[in-house]
Amino acid sequence: MGEVRRDLRDLMRHPIIAAPMAGGVGGPALAAAVSRAGGLGFLAGGYQDAARLRAEITEVRAATGTFGVNLFVPGGFAADPAALKAYRERLVPEAERLGVEPGDPEGGDDDWDAKIAALLADPVPVVSFTFGCPSREVIEAFREKGTLVVVTVTTPEEARAVPAADALCVQGSEAGGHRGSFAGEEDLPAYGVRELVTAVRHATDIPLVAAGGLATGADVAEVLARGAIAAQAGTAFLRTPESGAPPAYKAALADARFATTAITRAFTGRPARGLVNRFMSEHGPHAPAAYPHVHHITAPLRRAAARRGDPDVMALWAGKGHRLAAELPAAQVLEGLLPRPQ
Repeated sequence: MGEVRRDLRDLMRHPIIAAPMAGGVGGPALAAAVSRAGGLGFLAGGYQDAARLRAEITEVRAATGTFGVNLFVPGGFAADPAALKAYRERLVPEAERLGVEPGDPEGGDDDWDAKIAALLADPVPVVSFTFGCPSREVIEAFREKGTLVVVTVTTPEEARAVPAADALCVQGSEAGGHRGSFAGEEDLPAYGVRELVTAVRHATDIPLVAAGGLATGADVAEVLARGAIAAQAGTAFLRTPESGAPPAYKAALADARFATTAITRAFTGRPARGLVNRFMSEHGPHAPAAYPHVHHITAPLRRAAARRGDPDVMALWAGKGHRLAAELPAAQVLEGLLPRPQ
């Protein structure tokens, strides 16, 4: 196993990491703003090809030298063609109302090999992985380049399965967006972040980053006291001017109509937490467990809804602390997350 060359904390003045948020939400502007404020910003490499990711890296490097890149690990689902066909047909009236057609239920590996090659050829400070753990060979290749490696886990068992890493992102069930589990199934144990930090700390000696519904300085102080070296927050940054979230998405976070969150497969075929809206309520129970196939089916609808400003058909990913998300610059949001014991 390769030697750990430096600590993730060496890259931050403050123990706050901006979660990678795919789909254009967590882009270069947000990553750079958080890093310049003393935290660690992340680019979301999911749903992008290698060329687009390289362009975003170039953009964020113009503003800061400290940042991370997140990748989705491919695999995990055996799609049922009949179930996908039925779900696509179910969404046709919804799509027609928006003036689009449902997408094709494509699989694919999210340009995995090309993005790995690009990040090894032009190393970045940190690479994190979600939806699984890459091979030991991939992990060690990054570490040999001086890139710190972070793997997302949602259970102590997943933590024990990681062969090597510089940190584990320990994601509790409160987190907004996709559950970062290896298997992608809802029947896995759903640990809250505080419980999970404690359990994983006893399962491994790899440093831990806590994630999941962390919305205040008191939240951050608590997970640090339980043994985490840093806290990762995503929802807290969604309403910042640097966030790439569409205006209707930002408004929904403060709208009393969207007061609750739930975990659904409606938008992507993979469990993810978001604000409960009409699309989630009507279609979630019928969505097959098929990722990224369902993601591609619903993508044209979600894009059209964003253009129209229709939050009832958008994937409004948000964690349980979403009502505390403030319409402030990212640097001020980070300041509010600094650990303050109650």
